[in-house]
Amino acid sequence: MRTILIVLFCCLAGVSAASAHAFLEHADPRVGSTVKVSPTEVKIWFTEGVILPFSSLKVVDASGKEVQKSDKHLDPAHSDVLIVSVPPLKPGKYTVSWRVTAVDTHVTQGTFHFEVSP
Repeated sequence: MRTILIVLFCCLAGVSAASAHAFLEHADPRVGSTVKVSPTEVKIWFTEGVILPFSSLKVVDASGKEVQKSDKHLDPAHSDVLIVSVPPLKPGKYTVSWRVTAVDTHVTQGTFHFEVSP
């Protein structure tokens, strides 16, 4: 019986740890969207709180030039929302790259695109 309980505990511990990573939940501008007006910031909501000093958020234009400002921050009320300001963006395609360390210390990363229409 004791062995069964130990195995069950190990299985349940593995499930909870795997679900704690910070994955992209949604973003503004939305992933793959076309916006008519340049956003003033890019916001990403994650499924878990993130640690700001160990996280990055970059926005690059079609030529590969970084356009985000140096003001990466978390939403004061929500540690799972990473934000960076951007200057007025010209029409074109933009790539957002993120790499975050979650409060559980796991690192996740990804990219998505959005477009500013002419």
